[in-house]
Amino acid sequence: MSDLIVTRVETLEELADALEIRRRVFIEEQLVPEAEEIDRFDEDPTMVDDCVHVLARLDGEPVGTGRLLLDDPPAERAHIGRVAVLQEHRRTGAGRVVMEALQDEARRLGRPGITLSAQVQAMPFYERLGYEARGAVFLDAGIEHRWMDLDFD
Repeated sequence: MSDLIVTRVETLEELADALEIRRRVFIEEQLVPEAEEIDRFDEDPTMVDDCVHVLARLDGEPVGTGRLLLDDPPAERAHIGRVAVLQEHRRTGAGRVVMEALQDEARRLGRPGITLSAQVQAMPFYERLGYEARGAVFLDAGIEHRWMDLDFD
């Protein structure tokens, strides 16, 4: 039986694992320019206080990641982004557990819900988690996206 565990990124080594997953998914697979993919939120997790990264491991090997941006003011929804699962581990539940961990973190921090910019092709995944689309389709890094929200009860 496989062991899928998601933890909060606390060290530079864990951040490097998360960034390698994003590099493989977004930069290599989806051809997003590195300058658009990596930003100030991807620095030493002990020094960044407005972002939380999580890392999913399957039997100890990094397979998925995502991050939670804590925009001001705290009464606003948190922003989930950069959710990525290695191609060979998609449809295993890794994406769902990454999202649940990020949502749990937002709840723990007192946020009323989540907003995210979903790739149009991934919208059914987010809809299954209870997210609702809003607004028109827009391009981000040359990929069609749409805003989606989830309010906590």
